[in-house]
This record gives sequence, structure tokens and C-alpha cells, in this order.
Amino acid sequence: MIQKTYGGRISGTVAARGGWLKAVCALVVLTCASCARADEAPAPRYEVVATVGMVADIVRNVAGERANVVNIVGEGVDPHLYTPTRRDVVLLRRADIIFYNGLLLEGRMGDVLRRMERRGTPAVAVAEAVKAAGDYPLLEEEDGLDPHLWMDVGAWKRATRVVAARLAEFDPDHADAYAASAERYIAELSALDEYVRGIVATIPKDRRILVTAHDAFGYFGRAYGIEVRGIQGMSTDSEAGVRDIENLIRLIVDRDIPAVFIETSVSDRNVRALVEGARARGHTLRIGGELFSDAMGKTGTYEGTYIGMIDHNATTIVRALGGEAPERGMRGKPGR
Repeated sequence: MIQKTYGGRISGTVAARGGWLKAVCALVVLTCASCARADEAPAPRYEVVATVGMVADIVRNVAGERANVVNIVGEGVDPHLYTPTRRDVVLLRRADIIFYNGLLLEGRMGDVLRRMERRGTPAVAVAEAVKAAGDYPLLEEEDGLDPHLWMDVGAWKRATRVVAARLAEFDPDHADAYAASAERYIAELSALDEYVRGIVATIPKDRRILVTAHDAFGYFGRAYGIEVRGIQGMSTDSEAGVRDIENLIRLIVDRDIPAVFIETSVSDRNVRALVEGARARGHTLRIGGELFSDAMGKTGTYEGTYIGMIDHNATTIVRALGGEAPERGMRGKPGR
């Protein structure tokens, strides 16, 4: 039987005191074990939703293990024409922060993205932030401002700094880590930029013309010194007319262009019409390869990363137009 005393002292039988001490020891052991498990447990991740893979790839490289990053528009899918599904809306509602390209790339998702902002979810348009900084001139065509900034690696370095800054605002406790990760990634992008610049320069000057399904490569052309012609405009919502195709065929024949290119996220119908039209005029024109324009390659592959995407594109273009580039690209990986 346990007896009570006053002044905080405990008295009683030896057996009772022994039981009390055992209980305290057990509690201490459990508490220490819980503390150890808490110390070992990883910090909780926050949820990031990105619209396109190129933007998601920046976030993954900058946020690292601190974020669970999901992108909505997958490989081979055209963001210009993409209509968000119910699942996409659920993902966006659950997001802690959203990153998207902007400049109307995600035209049919615009209403949903604005709705998320009104709900209070931070939503960052990285290309528009690059534009707002004022140190990178955007291309302007009949369709409006060109949203395909990722085609210039220099522009995507700027986008990386935008992402790092916004993540630091969202999660200030890890601002230094985001800044360091961004600089490491930018160093990789600088190496990629140098590689692309070097191999494009080997294309004979009279063959430096890139003809693709739609006008997504303007920033690539401006950055690396190659003329670019798209059958369709900047948005695949636009339609190519018969006259547009005939004018391009005439240009290809007159300049003896050896190759044109299809895109993974755009129908190849118009490009193949160029090949047939050139053949009818006695000019042999071939498909030089498949390029990633508005979407990256398959998840889990080298081309499913931004660096792999641009490496693949540049290597494919250069080799098809008569320049010199390693068969398997900068890292020996394209074409696996």
C-alpha cells in the first residue's frame, strides 16, 4: 500500500518505491527513443506543382529533397492545347506553391491558375518574372511574346534564380540551401550553354537554318546564331496555310537545306508535307530527327531532364545540318 506525504516527498513500501522508479525509467527510455527517432526523421516535404517539365526540373534541382515536385503536362504533350483535368485541379488545390511558365504557354490552364492564386496559393510565372527583371529582351511575334525561353540556356539560368528566390521567400529557413543549389545547377547549365554554342558554330554557314513544326526555337536561334523557321506560329493553336508551306518549300530548295525536324509534342503532318513538296521539285529533303520543343523526354531518361533535352536537340540539329557533334552528345547519353 502506497502512503502519501506532503512537501513533494513520496514514501511507502520498498516495493512501491521500486515500482515507481521502474515506471520513471521506462518513461525516460521511451522519451529518449522518441527524440532519437525525431532527430533521424527527414524534414517534412512541401508539395510543389509545376505545369511543364522544364519548370519542374528547375524546382527539383533547387529544392532537392525538401519538396515533392509534380508536373502536370507530361512528355509528348502540347501545353498550348492542354486542358486541365479534374485530377490536375485536385493537385493544384493540394499544392503549397505552384510554378508555371506563363506568357500564355499554358493558355487553357490560365483560368485555373488564377483561381488558385485567388485561393491564396503562391503561383510563380517564371518566364514572366524573367521578363519583369528587364535584363533579358523577349521575342515578340504576331502571336504575342514568345514563351519558349528555355530554348536559350542563358535565359533558363535566369529562370533558375527566379525559382531559388521564390523558394527562399516561401521557406526562408532554407534560403541559403536554395541559393547554393541554384548556383550548382547554374554551373551545369553554363557547361551546357558552352557545348551548344561550340557545336552549332561548326554547321556550315549556308546551312544554318532550322525548320521545325512550329515556331518554338526562336530563342535558340538568337542565342546560338542559327536562322529559325516554323511552319506554324509560336502557338500550335495557329494553323499553317498552304501558302506558308509552299513558301517554306521554295526556301528549302533554293538554299539546298538537307533536313527538317519534327517535334515530339506536335503533329508531323506539316513537316512531312515539306518533304513531299521538296521531292516534287527534285530536292532530297530528309527528316533530321525528332526534337523536344514544348515537352521534355520520358520521365527517368536523360532526355527527361532539361539538360538532356537541350543536349539532345542541339546534337541532333548540328549533326543533321552538316556540323560536328559527338554522336551521343555532351555526356554521351542522347539516343539511349
